[in-house]
Amino acid sequence: MTTVRTRFAPSPTGFIHLGNIRSALYPWAYARATGGVFILRIEDTDLDRSNQASVDVILEGMKWLGMDPDEGPFYQMQRIDRYKEVLAQLQDRGAVYPCYMSVQELDALRERQMQAKEKPRYDGTWRPEPGKVLPPIPEGVKPVLRFKNPTEGAVIWEDKVKGSIHISNQELDDLVIARPDGTPTYNFCVVVDDIDMKITHVIRGDDHVNNTPRQINIFKALGVEPPVYAHLPTVLNEAGEKMSKRNGAKAVTQYKEEGYTADAMVNYLARLGWSHGDDEIFSREQFLQWFNLDHLGRSAAQFDEAKLRWVNAQHIKSMEDSQLALMVKEFLDKEHITSDQRLVAICALFKDRCDTLVALAHWARAFYADVQVPVVEREKHVVSSVVGAIELLSNKLSKLSASDWTKEAIASLLKEVLAEATLKMPQLAMPVRVLLMGTPQTPSLDSVIALFDPQVVIERLKAAKN
Repeated sequence: MTTVRTRFAPSPTGFIHLGNIRSALYPWAYARATGGVFILRIEDTDLDRSNQASVDVILEGMKWLGMDPDEGPFYQMQRIDRYKEVLAQLQDRGAVYPCYMSVQELDALRERQMQAKEKPRYDGTWRPEPGKVLPPIPEGVKPVLRFKNPTEGAVIWEDKVKGSIHISNQELDDLVIARPDGTPTYNFCVVVDDIDMKITHVIRGDDHVNNTPRQINIFKALGVEPPVYAHLPTVLNEAGEKMSKRNGAKAVTQYKEEGYTADAMVNYLARLGWSHGDDEIFSREQFLQWFNLDHLGRSAAQFDEAKLRWVNAQHIKSMEDSQLALMVKEFLDKEHITSDQRLVAICALFKDRCDTLVALAHWARAFYADVQVPVVEREKHVVSSVVGAIELLSNKLSKLSASDWTKEAIASLLKEVLAEATLKMPQLAMPVRVLLMGTPQTPSLDSVIALFDPQVVIERLKAAKN
């Protein structure tokens, strides 16, 4: 049985966004689900637009999401000699030919064709045919190399997403596969790479559908069976436009900085074009167990940040507290805030309220760094009628020993203060929360206080009198 070999082949001409990374997720998942091999290939032949910063974002984003390749990254610019070797093979077979038509001549040709309401295409001026007399070769002009596309028949393939696709060869002109300086072009390099890397399944965005018949014909000219193709529908942004940097898409690494977890991102991205029944929330392991190419959607998927935040919240809630604490610690470390062993319990207490790790780190911050109490909250809740009760609570808490500083003991003291001050719990709890955390809304007050350093609690409650 043939081993499945898939690839992700981004161009480093701009940062990688969620639409791009979704196109990496499925070939990675298919390789993992079938015990296959996943390959990363950087298609960097566009020298004017390719840059190292974009490569770094690709590598960093994939590492964060746990989509590590089995082979690669391979860089096309490091394979130029191999492309030229295969070009020479095609020349020997008469499958390519030099074309001396200038850019100006091509432009004039397209203009005439459009005026005649014809499809703009190269007209085969320099294509050698039996009995045909070619124009005289102009002096000082370096030719491009064009692929001699078949003129009859059709390219037919069974796409795993779109179904049967049939494109007449008469619709395809002779593709430029090498520039005047000898540099090979995209469609040719892709075929050579896919052959050399023994790619069995090409899973990519449907913006490549028009390239596929050209690539299949090059495969056939080289005597190699083309891979299986699956062209994924476009990912749209929230405005219904194609997701792109120009339309406001963010680099995938920015979602890490905003506190999304890798598993939640994999979960959300998986559902942007694939489904497993009605399952919305699932683990990485479940996804890889369930994934196949038969349940890829045919319709464009629309990104929804609110849905992503909800998915992220579900993953945060279900995560092991110790694992969560390690992630939150990274955000605290960025602020130079030193945490301790309490962080695990803090994450356990607050995680149900958070949809990002940044939000959870914000709650945790109050236990380790100074809190700025908003003036509006202080004026609303820390009123003169409760200052005495807060002072009474402070005095009682100060008499607790370190071993007695427990949720149960603190709950008992709160009841005593409420009874002595004839207050209801919200009248005391909300101002105490404001002083301790800067907000009147927190989990149960006894649980919150129990996680604080006792001295910090006493100091912050003293502020009620100021």
